[in-house]
Amino acid sequence: QVQLVESGGGLVQTGSSLRLSCAASGRPFSRYYMGWFRQAPGKERDFVSRISWSGSNTYYADSVKGRFTISRDNAKNTVYLQMSSLKPEDTAVYYCAADPLPKATPNYAYWGQGTQVTVSS
Repeated sequence: QVQLVESGGGLVQTGSSLRLSCAASGRPFSRYYMGWFRQAPGKERDFVSRISWSGSNTYYADSVKGRFTISRDNAKNTVYLQMSSLKPEDTAVYYCAADPLPKATPNYAYWGQGTQVTVSS
């Protein structure tokens, strides 16, 4: 089992930056690919980004490429999502997820409870 707890969400203005954190506990963190997903009201959960075990490989959805940066600190069992140039359409509940395999679909094995990000225009 892997337990994930997100933090760092909030209400910000368009153009602002925000950093989300996801703290993991349980099985060795460094063995898992980590992903970020988001879900807006009435919409499906969408892939945002993922990072490999070592952090050397990252992948982004086109909608966030160049604005968001995913990173991880295996010593702290934490994955981050640095978000900049935020837009109202980035408003959603953001979830982190863990899986032994690299995936861009929301069928990860473990999920956090989510953190709300609201971007006002």
